[in-house]
Amino acid sequence: MVTTISANTAHDERAMIRSAMQAPMLEKQHELNLARRWRDEQDEDALAELTQSYLRLVISMATRFRHYGLPRGDLIQEGVVGLMEAAQRFEPERDIRFSTYASWWIRSAIQDFILRNWSIVRTGTTAAHKSLFFNLRRLRAQIEGASDGPMSADARNEMAKTLGVRLKDVETMESRLTGGDRSLNTTMTEDGESEWQDFLPCEAPLPDAVVSDRLDGVVRTQLISDAMSRLNEREATIIRERRLSEQTVTLSALGERMGISKERVRQIETQALNKLKAQLAGKFPEYDAERLVSAS
Repeated sequence: MVTTISANTAHDERAMIRSAMQAPMLEKQHELNLARRWRDEQDEDALAELTQSYLRLVISMATRFRHYGLPRGDLIQEGVVGLMEAAQRFEPERDIRFSTYASWWIRSAIQDFILRNWSIVRTGTTAAHKSLFFNLRRLRAQIEGASDGPMSADARNEMAKTLGVRLKDVETMESRLTGGDRSLNTTMTEDGESEWQDFLPCEAPLPDAVVSDRLDGVVRTQLISDAMSRLNEREATIIRERRLSEQTVTLSALGERMGISKERVRQIETQALNKLKAQLAGKFPEYDAERLVSAS
């Protein structure tokens, strides 16, 4: 039977840890035999014995990552996922102990879980970000010692060089790790009535601006429609195809369709625009005809 863990309560977690620590250590040859039985025969008893023996490795590694604020039981669960993945991929023919191979998969599974759940904002999107997330505090302590303020420029440069990442990545991760998440319902005043979200500016347009834009659109459409009715058929066609269509038709294409030269189409277009300008300027001098047509 494949190994599973249930640690929904502190009691369950302690019991699971005690059981894991009591599991016997495996001799190298027996370990290889179990790995071969699982790989070649899909022997679930062999898989259970192999993974149960190395649950202590999962627990040890999960404990090392407890300072990220996530429940140890959840970290252990994710570590078991990595352990099972290692058992699935392990090649007994390689001259390496299963614990050495499994350590990488267990650590990767736990770190990925932390990155997904440490913040509601996605934290690690690249290998550089992941390396910074798990090494920034340690390296900063080595470079600057205990310090609560922002990192110095020299410290950021040294960290970027040490980890082989961009300075911009160091600055971004420092900001993420020192900022943390803030609830929009956090109170901002002593009376407890004003919340953080009350001070956030709304980037949506104001209602009067929305209504004004809508009315301007209606007016613009009516102006263009009235002005276009004063053009002859060929002028109106050219303006529609050249100025009012989503896909502008070229002068050459219009010329071929109408049986005239490209230059003649351009002349008619200019003539039609001048007519529109004259008609619109007389009624609504504040509107620019060519701008109106282009924006429609």
